[in-house]
Amino acid sequence: MRLSRDRIRACVKSDLPITFSEERISAHAGLELLRRYFATIDLVGRLRSVFQGLGVEGDYGAHRFVLCLIGLLLAGGRRITHLVVLERDPVLLRWIGLHRLPSDRTLVRWLKRLPFSVLERLASLVQEIVHDTIERCGFSRLTIDADGSVLRTGVRVEGAERGYNPHHPKDKSYYPLTAHLAQTGQILRVWNRPGNVHDSHGAEGFLRTLFRDLRARFGRRHALEVRLDGAFCQREILAFLDGEGVEYAIRLPLWKWLGIRNVIASRRRWTRVTATVSGFSMELSIPKWGLRKRVGVYRKHVSHKSRKNFQLDLFSPDDGHYEYSAVITNKTIGVAALWHFLAGRGAHEKTIAELKQQVAFDAIPTLNQLANSVWLQISALTHNLVRSFQLAVGAPRRVPSWKRTYGYVFESLQTLRFTLIHQPARIVRPAGRPELRFAVSQATRRRIEQIERRLSLAA
Repeated sequence: MRLSRDRIRACVKSDLPITFSEERISAHAGLELLRRYFATIDLVGRLRSVFQGLGVEGDYGAHRFVLCLIGLLLAGGRRITHLVVLERDPVLLRWIGLHRLPSDRTLVRWLKRLPFSVLERLASLVQEIVHDTIERCGFSRLTIDADGSVLRTGVRVEGAERGYNPHHPKDKSYYPLTAHLAQTGQILRVWNRPGNVHDSHGAEGFLRTLFRDLRARFGRRHALEVRLDGAFCQREILAFLDGEGVEYAIRLPLWKWLGIRNVIASRRRWTRVTATVSGFSMELSIPKWGLRKRVGVYRKHVSHKSRKNFQLDLFSPDDGHYEYSAVITNKTIGVAALWHFLAGRGAHEKTIAELKQQVAFDAIPTLNQLANSVWLQISALTHNLVRSFQLAVGAPRRVPSWKRTYGYVFESLQTLRFTLIHQPARIVRPAGRPELRFAVSQATRRRIEQIERRLSLAA
């Protein structure tokens, strides 16, 4: 049926007058659904145990300070000063259990007086959320990616150093190392470091702690596999991974002393991997390290002239331009599967981008190193909780692939804010009992009702 124009178009002749009221209206009413999920996993109880016995409760309570920061990040704030915008939101206040939010200065002072021991406790909670997800999803294999990421800071920030940032070489920075579970896109562990360390600095101890905690929770029920870039290709790390019984695929730099270039020059048969990539597998002896390892060698045909260290001077100009790479591994999969498996490491980059853009992982809230490290843990915790929430309310499965990336279809937090969190509602008392009354579209209403049903079953 065709509608008339009068039923479609509205006549607007003047500006609406702007007035203000004290009504209990929320612009972030979708936080109530996340609050219900957090109640099912006893987030408040877990936060209480993190700060138990540390003497940092204050008037508000340490767990409420963390809930304030999680709520701020979920609502889209990037600075602690942004809390002032949320000071009257009734849904957020009800979730935290406060009549008023703490000021930004109160929160910063609290962060600065935290003891060092709180870092490991928060890191354990970040890990615990992921362990619960692994238990719920029943994965048989866990794929872990580890990599560093540069966070630019101010000149006066404690613990920051000028490092190896090619785009901003004069800026001080942090260089945190993160471990990422590929199946869910959650962060298993975060370790903050100054910006002047090598990418692999402390990586062996970092991974050792990670594997120890996984084995303490699950025993050896899950096969572990690790993907790393070329900065981690060191004899000590290879020996450690072999000793732990962990499968790995690590980018291998084409150092001259390895002799791989000579093998490439004499190679005539290459196995097709994709339309532009071909490769072969070989056993490589590394006398300098006392190792003999399987190596996959790949070349990618490109139409442009390659950068230095990618194009090898092996062929005549008629052969075009190739970018060469190698992967050292203890896996027994084929050449094509190995290429795609290591390519799946790119999902970690997407997760880091999500952390920086959506939960302010790259925001530096104070000049204090410990406080900034706590902020990184809270940011990672918020990201993990959002992913766990989506799994709890029915994130659809994805078709498995060689890349071994996300096992489910996840929405970014930006999309989740637009479709669910940033919804208008009012707290009313029609029969003396408070209820949250939404004013949303039909599509959003159906989604909220579906999530409410799923959360009631999970409770």
